[in-house]
Amino acid sequence: MKTIIAACSQNLSGSRASVQTALHTLLRAPWPSQRNLRSWMQRLAVLQWVLSFLLLGIVSLLVLIYLVFTSFWAISVLYLAWIIFDWDTPERGGRRLACLRGWPIWNHFRDYFPVKLVKTHELSPSHNYIIGSHPHGILCVGAFCNFVTGSTGFGQKFPGIRPSLTTLAGNFRLPLFREYLMSGGLCPVTRSAMGYLLAKNGTGNAVAIVIGGLAESLSCRPGVTTLILKNRKGFVRMALEHGAYLVPSFTFGENDLYHQVVFKEGSWMRSIQSCFQKLIGFAPCVFYGRALTSVQSRGLLPYEKPITTVVGEPMVVPKVRNPSSEMVDTYHQMYISSLIKLFHENKTKYGMLETDELHI
Repeated sequence: MKTIIAACSQNLSGSRASVQTALHTLLRAPWPSQRNLRSWMQRLAVLQWVLSFLLLGIVSLLVLIYLVFTSFWAISVLYLAWIIFDWDTPERGGRRLACLRGWPIWNHFRDYFPVKLVKTHELSPSHNYIIGSHPHGILCVGAFCNFVTGSTGFGQKFPGIRPSLTTLAGNFRLPLFREYLMSGGLCPVTRSAMGYLLAKNGTGNAVAIVIGGLAESLSCRPGVTTLILKNRKGFVRMALEHGAYLVPSFTFGENDLYHQVVFKEGSWMRSIQSCFQKLIGFAPCVFYGRALTSVQSRGLLPYEKPITTVVGEPMVVPKVRNPSSEMVDTYHQMYISSLIKLFHENKTKYGMLETDELHI
């Protein structure tokens, strides 16, 4: 019996010694530095945004379809009823939430690149505006960060102006994703949605449109700035019909965030992209960035490149109920000239070369 008690005492003593040794080792181990923690927070903030935009809508739709065939079918039915009841809300200004726009995680998102907003002229709250955002890039990082989140100080730089970023109307038909978009102040890029903001929501509204759209992403690659703008005139007509001032903006660094596999004109992959563009309004592109843990590995995270959005001088636009094609062409050309001037005046300040050109 004494032998058993002695053996047990020795084991307990050994266990206590092992625990004490482990704790001592843990306390003496080097903790992650504040800089490393901040870097991880930034990467995770960007990752959640990328995954939300790429997967939230599709995954939510698949989950709701799956629930129909389970005992939780009522969830899908109730949400479908909600979408039917709430169908027109995106067309009537949406449902923005200040708490989401001011979410602290967007500060980490901003600092990852980092993103900066540059103001060149005042925007008066007594007018409405259409802000042209260029270029599209792969995921419109600059437009999202500056016009959807409050992390770059849009409200402080342009007091009294409410920005609304537009996106494809089809995104507002996807469950949960539509709520995510509306809470950030996004609205469909449709005449009715933009008309509501410009005519029925008072003044001080700034509707930001990525004019080149997803078709422009096919030409997105570092060192080349090609905009699809020559035949995009609907935003000018909209500005004339509502008397909204036109404001050009350019995001330097947007095309440097991802590497894209560019297929040659005439190739079968380029043909498939063109078919998708005609059928569903956007062209799928093959791109890659860095991995979460290593910049040398490929992944979904964009590269850490500085992004600077420069908002240019507003163009005074008269209110004309039925503008002629000639008038639309005139103001469209004025807008292009203003955009080219903005690009050349700022390109060397924000990472581009003097020889870099803007192709339209």
